[in-house]
Amino acid sequence: MTSITEPTTLPKTKKPSDSAFKQQRLPAWQPILTAGTVLPTFFVIGIAFIPVGIGLLYFSDEVKEQTIDYTNCNSNNTVAGNSTKCADIIALNPSADCYCEIDFKLPIDFGGKVYMYYGLTNFYQNHRRYVKSRDDNQLLGQLSSSVSSDCAPFAYNDSQVPIAPCGAIANSLFSDELTLWSEKHGKFVPLLKTGIAWPSDKSIKFRNPPGHLETAFLGFDKPKNWVKHIYQLDTENRENNGFQNEDLIVWMRTAALPTFRKLYRRIDYSQNGFTDGLLAGNYKLYVKYSYPVSAFEGTKRMILSTTSLLGGKNPFLGIAYIVVGCVCLVLGIALLIIHIKCSKSSDMRVLLKEEWCN
Repeated sequence: MTSITEPTTLPKTKKPSDSAFKQQRLPAWQPILTAGTVLPTFFVIGIAFIPVGIGLLYFSDEVKEQTIDYTNCNSNNTVAGNSTKCADIIALNPSADCYCEIDFKLPIDFGGKVYMYYGLTNFYQNHRRYVKSRDDNQLLGQLSSSVSSDCAPFAYNDSQVPIAPCGAIANSLFSDELTLWSEKHGKFVPLLKTGIAWPSDKSIKFRNPPGHLETAFLGFDKPKNWVKHIYQLDTENRENNGFQNEDLIVWMRTAALPTFRKLYRRIDYSQNGFTDGLLAGNYKLYVKYSYPVSAFEGTKRMILSTTSLLGGKNPFLGIAYIVVGCVCLVLGIALLIIHIKCSKSSDMRVLLKEEWCN
């Protein structure tokens, strides 16, 4: 007779272990909101936030800005006095060269370090597919004939040749060229192309492939909307060429909002006449107009700005601190008045009850 052995292993159970955490026996603390704790909190926040907001507004007002919208600037190539917008010219022929100029005046001196920005409106760099449309391995100099699928449909050209840099972000790189002419000095304002990108981006996220750039990028095509190859972005400075070109690095850091600005150039204050920044006077903005914005109803602008201890001009944070501080003070005063009135009425009822009982 054969014997059947019973399994000795116990069946698995879903019962949680008998621990203080899993059985929810940990000691808990719940604040009891009373007038003695709530009112001081409101007053402390109000008294602290208002001076901070005033300080933030002060530093923001110290920043000087001049904005020039050149979206609809007229082309210098006018015929018989008929002015044509550069936006219309490149809409008909995207490869056409269009130049325009705008006169403007700085009403006050822009002392210290002065920066030039370009600004775009109605451009949604925060779209999910747009943000993903890049190949980080390629940007690190690891070139391969097989690029990331996230770059599609900007991964290969019509002949299935890989594109470098691939993706929608690189394909839409800002391409306008901006220069400044100073009437007072009778020469162009010296502008620096380097020092505009985050050092961490340039040293960690973007690297060139080894060897000569033109040789390294053989077998790769330029993005569809570009007029020159990646190794031609700055032929005068090898350290600012290829994937390590700072204009490209600045553009690849996508903006969170549809209206944004990006750093374009730094004023070279080491040059004679510009050691104190930009002096008040007449200037002329020269634009090589090539970046289309009419398709998405956007606008383009050039911004000259100084900086403060807290960065660029941003009054919102100071206003927000002042508003929150004022609201807390008003609520604190209102709750204090209610608390005093309610406590007096309750004391009066207690006295009346004691007299009635006696």
